[in-house]
Amino acid sequence: MGPEQMAENEGRTEPGTDRGEHPGAQPHPQPCGAAAEPAPARAEPTGGRADGPGGRAELAAARPEPIAPPRPLDAIDRSILGILESEGRASIRSVADRVHVSRANAYARINRLMDDGVIRGFGARVDHERAGQGASAYITLKIVQNSWRTVREQLRALPGAAHIALVSGDFDVLLLVHTPDNRTLRELVLTRLQSIPEVLSTRTLLVFEETDLPAVPPPPGDGDPAPPARS
Repeated sequence: MGPEQMAENEGRTEPGTDRGEHPGAQPHPQPCGAAAEPAPARAEPTGGRADGPGGRAELAAARPEPIAPPRPLDAIDRSILGILESEGRASIRSVADRVHVSRANAYARINRLMDDGVIRGFGARVDHERAGQGASAYITLKIVQNSWRTVREQLRALPGAAHIALVSGDFDVLLLVHTPDNRTLRELVLTRLQSIPEVLSTRTLLVFEETDLPAVPPPPGDGDPAPPARS
């Protein structure tokens, strides 16, 4: 079977059967419907002394510190992000010169963006075909309701998985994979993906060509402050 027939044949079953099961088998759980798994409620102490084992003081000390919301970004911050997205190896001096601030100012801004979690890391932009991964595809999945977290962990372990998203619409999960060839892609879909119990059906969309868009910051609005003078 060629890769162009993969999307059409995936998830196809005979009447009265479900993914190869015999007629009369138990019905499969209903699709997720794009509903994310609800977060567990935070347990509050119901007894015990406040300063004793299991008391409020001990539980409060064990709770992680809340993550502060990121500070608002100005036009210079967004320009720095645009430069670093497209040129992760740009030097502090180069960044400072291009956004018209001092090196100390640029250094402080980048550190703040990292501390606030806006910048999560620095990486390389890879040409997957030249790196030996010539077959790429977006794969849509319908999954069992409230199984997103379980499915996400299993998708993370797939070789070549590059992006995973929980989405709304006709399917529940969008997965991007890069594989060496179409045969490997076929095995990943038909053997690995469809063997996950929580996956109800899949559809594969082959990528024929892709283009990385340049990371260009939005133009400053009327209310954005003018760049400060270099100090």
